[in-house]
Order: sequence, then C-alpha cells, then structure tokens
Amino acid sequence: MISSSTSKFKLKRLLDELALKKGRGTELISLYIPPDRKIHEVLNNLRQEYGTASNIKSRTTRKNVLEALEKVTQRLKLFKAPPPNGLVIFCGAIPQNGAGTEQMELYVIEPPEPINIYLYRCDDHFHLEPLFEVLKEKETYGIIVIDASEAAVATLKGRRMEILGEYTSGVGGKHRTGGQSARRFERIREMEINNYFRRVGAHINELFEGIEDLKGIIVGGPGPTKHDFIEGDYLNYMLKNKILGIIDTSYVGESGVEEVINKSSDILKTVRYSQEKKLVQRFLYEVGHDTGLAVYGENEIKKHLENGSVETLLLSEKLDKKRIVIKCKNCGYEENQSIEPYEMPKIEQNLTNVKCPKCFNATLTIVEVINVIDELIDLGEKTGANVEIISMETEEGVMLKESFGGAAAILKYKPIN
Repeated sequence: MISSSTSKFKLKRLLDELALKKGRGTELISLYIPPDRKIHEVLNNLRQEYGTASNIKSRTTRKNVLEALEKVTQRLKLFKAPPPNGLVIFCGAIPQNGAGTEQMELYVIEPPEPINIYLYRCDDHFHLEPLFEVLKEKETYGIIVIDASEAAVATLKGRRMEILGEYTSGVGGKHRTGGQSARRFERIREMEINNYFRRVGAHINELFEGIEDLKGIIVGGPGPTKHDFIEGDYLNYMLKNKILGIIDTSYVGESGVEEVINKSSDILKTVRYSQEKKLVQRFLYEVGHDTGLAVYGENEIKKHLENGSVETLLLSEKLDKKRIVIKCKNCGYEENQSIEPYEMPKIEQNLTNVKCPKCFNATLTIVEVINVIDELIDLGEKTGANVEIISMETEEGVMLKESFGGAAAILKYKPIN
C-alpha cells in the first residue's frame, strides 16, 4: 500500500534530482495542469507554443524545443482527463557530458495533493517551486509547557518539533523567609507570578500570531499552574480559542514538550512526528517483548515481504545502501552484495584483480546497481505491506537508522519455524 510518506519521499528525491538538471539554453519545458483543466485546451495551447517555437533563431535550440513539445504532446494524448490531483510534465534536452551530448528526458508526475495552477514555462531549468510547496507540511501545532518556575514554547509541524522560547519565572519558593507575614508573602508571590504570566503570554502572543497555519495549541505542565495561566487574561482570545487540550506532565522545558507530544497522540494523530514515533515504538515493543512479530535486516525483511507476511515496513529516509550485482563475463557466475555508497569506487577498482570463484578468470564486473530502499519499497507495495518512510527528526527515527540499519518490519503473524 502506497502511504503518503512514501509518495512524498519519492517526489522529494525526484525533485532534488531535477533541480540539478540544466539545459544549454531555454529548452526545458515545465507544464502544470490542474485537475479541472480540459486536456484538449492544453493540447491547443501546446500547438500554439509549437508555432512560436518554430521561429527560434538558434537551430539547436529550435530543434530541442520542438522535439520536447512533441514528446509532451504525445504523452498528454494518453490522458482523457487530468488525474484527480492534476498532472505535471517536465521535458527537455539535458547535457550528459558537455555540449553535443544532450539527451531528451521526460518526467510525468501525479502530485500527492491537488495543484491549483496552470503553468507552461520554457527555460534553462525546470520550474519545481509549486511541487516543493506541495511537500511542505501544512499543519502547525503550538505547545506550551508551564509551571511556576519555568515555561517552554514550541511548535510541531509535521515531523519537526522546534523550541521557540524558554523562560524562567524568578518567582521565589512557597516558603516565606523570617520577618514576613504570611499574607504579605502571598501577595508578593502572586504579583511575581502574575508578572511572569504576562511576560510569557506576551511572548506567546507574538510568536503564535505570526503563524498563519496554526491548527491548534496544546498546554501542559505539572500541577495547577497551567490552568491558572489559561484561565487568566494572558493569552490573546483568538489563541485561547485554539487550545485543543491540557496535558499533565512531570516535566517542564524541552522534556515537558516531548512529554506533551507523547501524551497527545489522539490530538496529534494527523501529525507526522507523532505518527512516526508511534510506528517505531510499536516495532520496538515487539522486539523488546520477543513476540516474533518484529524483523530487521535486509535479507530477513525481503524473505517475509516475498511470502506476504509483512504488515508494516519501516524504512529510514537515510537508508542509502546499494545492492550490486557482480557477474563473470566468461562463465556467467553471479553474486549480490549490499554496500554503502562510499565503498563503490574501491570495489570497482579491486574487481580488476579478483578472480571468479567458478572459472578462476579475472573477468568479474558490476552489471547492476540497485538502491536498496527502492527495492524494498517496490516489494512492499507489490505484496500489500503498509510502507512508511521514517525521518531522522525523532529519537525513534535515529534509532531505526543507527541500531537497525534503517529497515525494519512488523509482521501480520508469528512465523512458523
């Protein structure tokens, strides 16, 4: 099953590749078609562009632009209507190794979210900004953790948590010093807390009012202080209306923010950060309790994917291993190796001196290089597994990469040995 995280991961990687491609002139076509645009209207526009391009003075540029327009037109004719989220096509002659080495490249993309612009551009680069905008996390949550001694303010946007400010109160303890009446001590303390609340509230109002896509606010903290802060006249009424929940925590500061996130799964269930933590924590639970439902390691995962027993496949976005296929040109002997990208040059250099274990000739060569993450994604999607790409934004994401090699799976049922 193709998850949102997988489709966005694939799109982000493709866009990063396209951003590096440059044409030798204004020869690269970018075409954005929203879902409500009629295909025949777009084809008419392309015919007009073809007529305009026929007048380009440079023979090479004219040839490349006309060929690109023909390819885009041919591909567009395969669609009766744009897909539900629209259609994006990039096409142009890309130099491979200097002038005269151009090759025509065509990319057809169905965005993971609807696009709402119609755009045609012919330039020396592809126009990728609207698609990069699609990848941006749209929902932002504010988090406030406060008690009588300190406060922290943070945002959670998709998978990224950011501390915006931390504040100390300067308010003394609850025990008065000698020579003060209890009533006077309480008045002074109440005044100090009131000033502290006003100071923190002013900072929060300034920080949160500038966030256009603020979906809601969650307030946490130990004890009743958080309720006093919310009920008082410290927050702008518009921000008060965005408060989604109040969470009891054991800590304040950044630890308190993390505690709020961990305890707010129902509120934050649509936020990727929370989803990723929950996914990896479930895998870690299966590992820790030795249930037999957790597997890791490339070969072990592939075995269970192939027999259809994987429920959820977890892949780190930083999983960059390659699988190389080495073949003997003389006898056909073949072997596979999983390597890190930095190992490739050394392996290529050493192969010239390595003899084939079957025919003993030095005729081994690398015939195929496969991205392990692509192979596992494809296999997962073919076998109906829920494939999730996990970022490095959480502690759990870092653990997945560093402790389990960047790939893990939760099984549907315990294997029968």
